[in-house]
Amino acid sequence: MATIADDARVTGRGELQDTRFFLIMAVVMSLLIVAGFVVNLAAGRSSFDVPAAYHVHGVVFMGWIGIYLGQHATIHAGARDWHIRLGKLAYLWVPLMALTGTWVMLVVAQRTGGPFFFHKSEFLFSNLAVLWCFAGLAWWALKRRRYTGWHRRLMLCAMAVLLGPGIGRLLPMPLMIPNAWLITQIITFLFPVIGMIADKRARGAVHPAYWWGLGIYVAVFTVSMVLAYSPFGIALTESYLAGTPGAQRPMEAFLPPGFTM
Repeated sequence: MATIADDARVTGRGELQDTRFFLIMAVVMSLLIVAGFVVNLAAGRSSFDVPAAYHVHGVVFMGWIGIYLGQHATIHAGARDWHIRLGKLAYLWVPLMALTGTWVMLVVAQRTGGPFFFHKSEFLFSNLAVLWCFAGLAWWALKRRRYTGWHRRLMLCAMAVLLGPGIGRLLPMPLMIPNAWLITQIITFLFPVIGMIADKRARGAVHPAYWWGLGIYVAVFTVSMVLAYSPFGIALTESYLAGTPGAQRPMEAFLPPGFTM
């Protein structure tokens, strides 16, 4: 009942302000992701000559960005019917994101061992963990769609999880070894924090959805890092990569011979 009352008060007092804020955040986060991949492609660090998993994941990933932006744009424009239609599509897209994301990460791990500026076990365990954290938070947000306060904030937390690949492509990752992955993830935590600050300024308190969403994200990331660097995690990584090209690179993050920025 408290949640219903809270959402009702927000709807009555600050619906337009909330809607505008979440639309702006959606645009900023989406642009960061797209910019990261465009810059990578323009710099010649990406190629279309890759296995099918890369292409399938790319289409699904960019499709999700379209859905996420569309959801915020339609509700901001008052097109509630289209918002509901896109929401139904999201129920299909969230599992697709998790499955295709898992597929491409497993392929990348065996094909290259992951980006050289990441520890192999870190890339395999933590990357997969935060991907499924996104799926869990996004699914929770969809199930709470009737409670706007929870729905919007949980979805923002979920979207923040996806910022890592885009932000990482905009940062000088080789210069951040051996903490490239950690630094990238900490940056993504800042987006729910921005939402918390906006809540505090607009209504004097932080909505509990942020505490749950960011708390779960930080907890999943922390556990995944502990597991990745544990003897069990490293042994499992070595076992999965055995006999593949990914096994040939060092386990730790490293700079390739002759590498220049």
